[in-house]
Amino acid sequence: MFQLLFVLFIIIPIIEIAVIMQVGDLIGLWPTVALVILSAWLGAKFVRQQGLATLQSVQTKMAQGEMPSGEIVTGLVLLISGVLLVTPGFVTDILGLSLLIPSVRAGIAKQVQKHIKVNQMAGSASFQHGASGNVYQHENTDEPFSSKEDINKPISHHQGETLEGEFKRKD
Repeated sequence: MFQLLFVLFIIIPIIEIAVIMQVGDLIGLWPTVALVILSAWLGAKFVRQQGLATLQSVQTKMAQGEMPSGEIVTGLVLLISGVLLVTPGFVTDILGLSLLIPSVRAGIAKQVQKHIKVNQMAGSASFQHGASGNVYQHENTDEPFSSKEDINKPISHHQGETLEGEFKRKD
């Protein structure tokens, strides 16, 4: 985690400053500032357009009773793209613009969806873990804290069956 934060807050800004200085040397101060502002404005405009299209697709799938998992991942990628485009700099703008390309977004969505399985009936998410293909789930409960044992519980494939039992509430 420290390495990721180090890259995000130290390395990327240093790279951005170096690139902005090089572009500033090449075209001048004010054209560089104008280019950074223009790229942020255009990026925000494109993200808004594609985000609205994705929202409409989510609503259509929900109305048809389908799970819009691809659209949800696409929305998250668009959010990341928007953050990158609004961040001043040319390197983040290039990364943000690349995430606006539909084929790139579709590829990322496919990779993410390989690792996530959503269970509509139980209201829980399951994640594929490791090469063994073990599937684990953590269900939403009313308890503020769940034990760590719940996280590594294998998925039960007894959906739709009635289970009887007793419970005792411990307050």
